[in-house]
Amino acid sequence: MLRYIARRLLLTVPLLVGISLVSFLMMHMAPGGPIGAGTDLNPKATAESRARLKAYYGLDQPLHVQYGRWLGRMATLDFGDSFSPDGRPVVEKIKERIPITLTINVLSMGLIFLVAIPVGVYSAVRKGSVFDRISTVAVFTGFAIPTFWLALLMMILFGVKLGWLPISGISSLDYDSLGTLGKLADRGRHLLLPVLLAAFGGLAGMSRYMRSNMLEVIRQDYVATARAKGLPEGTVVFRHAMRNALLPVITILGLSVPDLLGGSVIFETIFAIPGMGQLFYQGVMSRDYPLIMGILTIGAFLTLLGNLLADVGYAVADPRIRQG
Repeated sequence: MLRYIARRLLLTVPLLVGISLVSFLMMHMAPGGPIGAGTDLNPKATAESRARLKAYYGLDQPLHVQYGRWLGRMATLDFGDSFSPDGRPVVEKIKERIPITLTINVLSMGLIFLVAIPVGVYSAVRKGSVFDRISTVAVFTGFAIPTFWLALLMMILFGVKLGWLPISGISSLDYDSLGTLGKLADRGRHLLLPVLLAAFGGLAGMSRYMRSNMLEVIRQDYVATARAKGLPEGTVVFRHAMRNALLPVITILGLSVPDLLGGSVIFETIFAIPGMGQLFYQGVMSRDYPLIMGILTIGAFLTLLGNLLADVGYAVADPRIRQG
């Protein structure tokens, strides 16, 4: 197993370099640039000042030179300094934003698995029942509703009309004066809508995926044999069928790792949450190349890490994979 993991880790390095190269080229091929984004609306900006800025940021160098310098810094985990007016290191900005985004996405992922797996299992065991039909309609409705549109509806209903929940930020203005429980409650009220919306799309897909796996497993001969032996239905479903049906979920779980950061752009922007998604959006709008490359590199690393975890999970479950 260690040899298998080491082999996969070695393959991760060239893949990460390849992804970073493609991201770097696409970013520079996109229209606009950091100099234009910062000076186009400034009537005092001259061609000479723009040229000096371009030279200051090293953008006057050929692309292969710029990429080589960026890759050299990356070897020491240095993402460079942001092109924004504060000029802070990209690493510091990412460190500030990561905990918020991770908290929202871990909570939403936990909610997805906590709700979707029981719903999928019960729908499969009670196929054709009223519950199965209602859940099917709810799932397809969930697939059809755009997340950003639902977010606006929930903000209007729970934030504006009813006034139950805040609709922006992660804390109230009097947050520092609250006690420990008050701070937890305040943070929970601010995160409730973003977490529910982040989990909404995943609930529909995961429950259908679990239902499909369970329907396939409960038709297997060993499940029929377990029932023929007189085992209780709960034992047949949860001990024999569900364990095998959960195996493909390992892939979904692994592929969900990149969403811990990358899937936050929409709802963090809508709810004005100072997380990685909002930071990435601001970086793209201002053409902040070091910041964009830093976040894309972390996203690529998480993607590869997710695939590695999924493959290792499969190798643990099925020894034939690591021998192949």
